[in-house]
Amino acid sequence: MEDLVIQFLSNTGYAMADYRHLIMLVIGSTFIYLGIAKHYEPLLLVPIGFGILVGNVPVFQGLGLSIYESNSVLHYLYQGVTLGIYPPLIFLGIGALTDFSTMLARPILMLLGAAAQMGIFLTFLGALALGFAPNEAASIGIIGGADGPTAIFLTAKLAPTLIGPIAIAAYSYMALVPVIQPPIMKLLTTKKERLIRMEEPREVSKREKIIFPIIGFLLCCYLAPAALPLLGMLFLGNLLKEAVVTERLAQAARSAIIDTTTIVLGLTVGASTQADVFLTPQSVGIFALGAVSFGVATASGLVFAKIMNLFLKQKINPLLGAAGVSAVPDSARVVQMVGQAEDPSNFLLMHAMAPNISGVIGSAIGAGVLWSFIM
Repeated sequence: MEDLVIQFLSNTGYAMADYRHLIMLVIGSTFIYLGIAKHYEPLLLVPIGFGILVGNVPVFQGLGLSIYESNSVLHYLYQGVTLGIYPPLIFLGIGALTDFSTMLARPILMLLGAAAQMGIFLTFLGALALGFAPNEAASIGIIGGADGPTAIFLTAKLAPTLIGPIAIAAYSYMALVPVIQPPIMKLLTTKKERLIRMEEPREVSKREKIIFPIIGFLLCCYLAPAALPLLGMLFLGNLLKEAVVTERLAQAARSAIIDTTTIVLGLTVGASTQADVFLTPQSVGIFALGAVSFGVATASGLVFAKIMNLFLKQKINPLLGAAGVSAVPDSARVVQMVGQAEDPSNFLLMHAMAPNISGVIGSAIGAGVLWSFIM
């Protein structure tokens, strides 16, 4: 009887855990805390945080419990990540949730979303210089787009072994947009620039809104065919929204489909961060490069907005450039927050959504370009 008790105790997670599991449990609990207490992307951080807890309960190999065992339930769910199934479904929901009116009303603001993608390509070059393989460098660079689904999709295609650290880094920086971006925005703009008021955008017709997802899809995917799975679903979701006659499908896309996918994606990505796989020097390097990438993307949008103002009669508020990263809609909200800190009556949110949405499209095109070069 005593031997059975000893054997049982030796098979528990308490006996098999080491300091690395404890570190990951702290990280997972921190994610949950930030999501619930600080409201930092709770729909993402809470499932991911709990997934980190799930993935760091020590288990015996061969029982079909670990996410990396081919006969486990978690492994089957994780196939949606490794095969790139979940990100397009997220994009379908984003498309069904998004109103492209502000972007169509003033197309010039789309350039800010394009400029912010500099963070992707500069970090790609930096990762190459630090010794990462081209496929790994491309996957790390995409973190600068602050677009978790795109980062997961590209990494699944180019560097599947890095999905865990890259996904966690991408979603972490998305959640920390209200913390990371404001200091950069204030550093690179003057008070006078932050006080600039934007003129009211023109009204966009229903016909324009219906035609745009079709034309936009063709233009973008002919330019970067590798972005087809993401942008095809994004523009389909938006067409379902604007067509009215497909409102039932649009409602499903922006509620049940995206919510279910977000839960499973967050849980499995979190569970993939097993301590022995995640806690490596390589992961630390990915997080450092991701922070640089995100900072460069934010700064690129701000600086390009200031350059545009050299040639525009009707000046734009350069804070809008920070919304070029594709953390929708958080980066647009941060623009509103920083602008109203200077002038409470200045409303920038609607205008910031234009570069924010174009940033989503830009990051997907950037991923497609990198994939086509590396494959």
